[in-house]
Amino acid sequence: MRNLFRVAALGLALAIATVTGAAAQHGQDPNKLSLGVQATGTVKWELAAMAALGIDKKHHLELDIRDVADSKAGQIALQAKEVDVILSDFVWVSIQRHEGNMVTMVPHSLTVGGLVVDPAAGITSVADLKGKTLAVSGSPVDKSYVILAAYYNKLTGGDLTEDASAKFGAPPLVNELITGGQAQAALNLWNWNSRAKLAGKTELISVAAMLADLGVSETPPLLGWAFFDDTARTKKTELKAFLDASFETKNALLTDDAVWDQIRDVMNVGDDDALFTQLRDDYRAGIVTKYASSSMKPAEESFAVMAKFGGADVVGPSTELADGTFWKGYRK
Repeated sequence: MRNLFRVAALGLALAIATVTGAAAQHGQDPNKLSLGVQATGTVKWELAAMAALGIDKKHHLELDIRDVADSKAGQIALQAKEVDVILSDFVWVSIQRHEGNMVTMVPHSLTVGGLVVDPAAGITSVADLKGKTLAVSGSPVDKSYVILAAYYNKLTGGDLTEDASAKFGAPPLVNELITGGQAQAALNLWNWNSRAKLAGKTELISVAAMLADLGVSETPPLLGWAFFDDTARTKKTELKAFLDASFETKNALLTDDAVWDQIRDVMNVGDDDALFTQLRDDYRAGIVTKYASSSMKPAEESFAVMAKFGGADVVGPSTELADGTFWKGYRK
């Protein structure tokens, strides 16, 4: 009887050791991913919140976050396999797939920007841009400008490039032009528009609203976490852990004001409470809360708009969104 007890005790001890060992092993092998993100991008806010809340640890993530200068630099880093994941747009992903570079993505944000105007300029409609000076973030082939030009054409039948004096540049310069009175309207990234609004400018219309008027059924998720198909195969567990953590962090940013206090330093707002609140509220407006690759019709519709009005310079040689642009291996 004593021997039987010893055998049972030994078996229990081995079972406990096995469970403990498995847990320890799990802790020793975290889900490792490398991310290439813009050093000053708002995506850093989500990553900061993820770390502050311990959501990365909850999902056993070990993220190697590498700063890149801009979106182009991130795309180059991904193509060179220097990083596993970057933030990019679905048009670029589709172009890559059509060219044989099998990149795919999962949505990150719905917010891309909009048109802000000087209230003193008398611009009450996009049609009123004729004869005005328009500051634009990026270049004539950037997605938002093509959408604005398409919307202007729908309203007036005219060519925005010919009818308005456009000044293209980096977001800080565009913001300086509109707030300094050197332009009557500006098409800029949402976070710079937040600053312009605090400087007394008015958002006339968002890119999302323009797309809706151009026949796009819902706001498409322009930006997303992009990675290669082979990464999705070889690091599927790691990617799913990261995406789960990303969506969990988004939910916290959407619902919990206290989280924002924890990441305030990353937002570079100093002691400007008005800017802090404006950025927080505008960021929340673009948070993605769900995802299914089968529900990406709005992306297909907006791609068609950009193909029609921007042509190959914007969407590449194909006029249709490539199959697999949105990763079919994940759902939220």
